[in-house]
Amino acid sequence: MTEQAQQDDRLYAMRHSAAHIMAEAVLELMPGAKLAIGPPIEHGFYYDFELPESLTKEDLAKIDRRMRRTMKRNFAFEHSEISKEEARKMFADQAYKLELIDGIEDDKVSLYTHNKFVDLCEGPHVERTGKVGAFKLTNIAGAYWRGDENNTMLQRIYGVLFATQEELDAHLERVEDARRRDHRRLGRELELFTTHEDIGAGLPLWLPKGATVRRMLEEFITGLEREAGYQHVYSPHLGKRELYERSGHWDHFKDDMFPPMQLEHEQMVLRPMNCPHHILIYASKLHSYRDLPVRLAELGTMYRWERSGVLGGLSRVRAMTLNDAHIFCAPEQVKEEFSGVMQLVERAYDILGITEYSYQLSLRDPDDKEKYAGDDEMWDVAEDTLREAMDDLGLTYTEAVGEAAFYGPKLDIQFADLMGREETYSTVQIDFYLPKQFDLTYIGEDGAEHRPVIIHRGVLSTMERMMAYLIELYGGAFPLWLAPVQAVVIPIADRHNDYGRRVVDDLRAADLRVELDDRGERMQAKIRDAQMQKVPYMLVVGDKEEAAGAVAVRQRSGDDLGALPLFQVIDRLKDEITTAMSSN
Repeated sequence: MTEQAQQDDRLYAMRHSAAHIMAEAVLELMPGAKLAIGPPIEHGFYYDFELPESLTKEDLAKIDRRMRRTMKRNFAFEHSEISKEEARKMFADQAYKLELIDGIEDDKVSLYTHNKFVDLCEGPHVERTGKVGAFKLTNIAGAYWRGDENNTMLQRIYGVLFATQEELDAHLERVEDARRRDHRRLGRELELFTTHEDIGAGLPLWLPKGATVRRMLEEFITGLEREAGYQHVYSPHLGKRELYERSGHWDHFKDDMFPPMQLEHEQMVLRPMNCPHHILIYASKLHSYRDLPVRLAELGTMYRWERSGVLGGLSRVRAMTLNDAHIFCAPEQVKEEFSGVMQLVERAYDILGITEYSYQLSLRDPDDKEKYAGDDEMWDVAEDTLREAMDDLGLTYTEAVGEAAFYGPKLDIQFADLMGREETYSTVQIDFYLPKQFDLTYIGEDGAEHRPVIIHRGVLSTMERMMAYLIELYGGAFPLWLAPVQAVVIPIADRHNDYGRRVVDDLRAADLRVELDDRGERMQAKIRDAQMQKVPYMLVVGDKEEAAGAVAVRQRSGDDLGALPLFQVIDRLKDEITTAMSSN
């Protein structure tokens, strides 16, 4: 076992032990408590209780003090085993423990004891209560027994725990930083997006500022795609059920699709993917080998029936617009096209300032015959092709068996959030299955029909998920080229409003996004408000500036650049944008 694995096991045991110590403290403070379960989890632990009254923050403080007293007394954790009958007698007043005991297959029941507290447990635990590390109780939440909404709602107490106080403090700082950068909070404060119960969960409304950022992202990526030889298309948001049956989405994906709509004599389905539509666009004309590769791209809106419990802000929604494309190419072109996709990905990431990501090669599980379409030979060829393409580029990747799309293997590009949790953003998929399903062909140099390969790719993920990521990456302070408002013109007094309007007109004529703050507030209040809104530049105008045809320039960082001629400010902002967009 590696040293890291030993440390992880030790930390797991610490967190498991802390859950027991917390359960003991709750039982001492509330003798009528019913104990459910208390496992270690990532970063900490929790325990579920049925309690006579709702817990408060003051209760957490009392529980914390009891736990530290137990830790200080340094009781030993002792393991023992008893029969199931003895266990039933021991936990006769604990209904949830009795249910757990009934579910144990062995005749023996494993217990752990510290002080006078006994709990059902397989372990492991640390040797003594004084060795659990540094912890903090964080919050209270509701949780259904066994995760079933038909069962009793319990109260769950969460805690975080690390081996040392320094590690705990660092984690809490990351949590606070994540809270400050949370795209849901910033989305409200910066007026980027909202939701409304009359529209429904997972269906965000893009407000003017958020729509501006999204539009800039869309223009940015479609521009890069045009340079790379993509042709852009539009396709409907729905199709006949038979289309998705033919593609395989109905069999493999229907639980995540919206239910069909019965219209006259046919059923229509909101599309869960754009690929069947792009396939039909390719099939609308005869293609020669000279036409290949055909690169079709679309900002295509898709619909997924995500369960309400997983919806959140823009990162998990029910209507999403994917930066989607499908490359129809000859088999011998796959590696070159894959390389082109990766160059596009890396260029987009570089300009966006995305530097931390990893590669995951997602493969099928050959033992799961129902999850995947096609035969073994098709999968072997597809996986070998993708692996060779990645190896040729020298990409470092991990393999994830069972994570492939139902029709083919894929490269998943993983981003980590501030807490280290990974999500897939960009994907590149090699598909030999759908060309066969739709009988796609091209005429080869030999005059015969041949089957193309499809490369499915999404560079920026969905607009919703990428927006959520960028809000948190920048803490809402977007780079100048992406900022919804690039500058605010701030007149010092009402008499300067007319000059402020002329400055705004000149900036807008230079294709800069600018607003005039002509409220009857003090100048410093206006500057502060602009900084709170993360506006990159504040341009203050008064008597001296008007006389000189200038503006006093302040940056959101707090830097004061002094008075500059307006034409110089326009050039400065345009140069900053050009430099950012030409990043390599």
